[in-house]
Amino acid sequence: MLPDADELREILLDLAVPHEDINELVRLRRVLARDPDAAGLLEECVGELVKDIGEHGHWTRLTELLLARLPEAPPEIGPYFPVYVFVAALPATRAYHRERGIPADISRRTLADLGRNIAVHHKRYGGAGLPFPQWLVPHFRGELYQLGRLQYERARLGERTAQALTAAGLDVEPGSPCLNLHIPDFQGPLSPTACDHSLELARPFFARHFPEERHAIAVCHSWLLDRQLKQHLPADSNIVHFQERFRVAYDDTEPTDGDPVQFVFGNPALPVATLPRRTSVERAVGDHLRAGGHWYLGHGWFPL
Repeated sequence: MLPDADELREILLDLAVPHEDINELVRLRRVLARDPDAAGLLEECVGELVKDIGEHGHWTRLTELLLARLPEAPPEIGPYFPVYVFVAALPATRAYHRERGIPADISRRTLADLGRNIAVHHKRYGGAGLPFPQWLVPHFRGELYQLGRLQYERARLGERTAQALTAAGLDVEPGSPCLNLHIPDFQGPLSPTACDHSLELARPFFARHFPEERHAIAVCHSWLLDRQLKQHLPADSNIVHFQERFRVAYDDTEPTDGDPVQFVFGNPALPVATLPRRTSVERAVGDHLRAGGHWYLGHGWFPL
């Protein structure tokens, strides 16, 4: 199921895995291959990951599976185990992309998010591996695609978002198709022109490759949509421009202070008092927390 060492090296390069991880992943392949229990665990996880590939509604189940089975992998492999799961699932993912007519360059850039997530973990915690595999599940199941600056996940409207859209006069209901926008790190500025270009790619992409799903609505659930940011950032900032694309769906009442700290500074556990103030975003996030404020997930939508 796993490619041999030489092929694995090439695949890891294609998946944008950081160079400093490749030697270790190739070495640990031997550990995995000679352990029958680990090989069986790998086969089981891959089978569950690609079962009913392309269908919605499996994220929670597969996330719980991968996280629950991580401790069963050989200790030496540790958080690298999910990397082997995704590598072994790659033929099924690529076959699904070919079946849907996904262009090779979009397929490659989408699946390269595996390496980006490993790099993000290096940045945040200084550790190796992929200890949060849940974020890659939609990529390898054909549910998420990188189109320019943004990622788009084929999703379904939740109950609260659907209620907000119905109140705005749209003919939708919970479970109606939508596109869930994601904003990946290490992709340059979130500029209006980059977002415009991404949306110009997304509209015909999903109409062409998923014609049975009418994606009339884009949604986003992110701390970047917390409306308090407008009180702290210049009116011409990229984040403010991004927010202005959306209509508010609903507001959260539970703080998620760790989200902006994690995404802006790298580690959600950093002491608030010591957060740097080098950029306008760093000052906005840190100063608001130091003043006793909180940050919340924002939930927005706009018609495509």
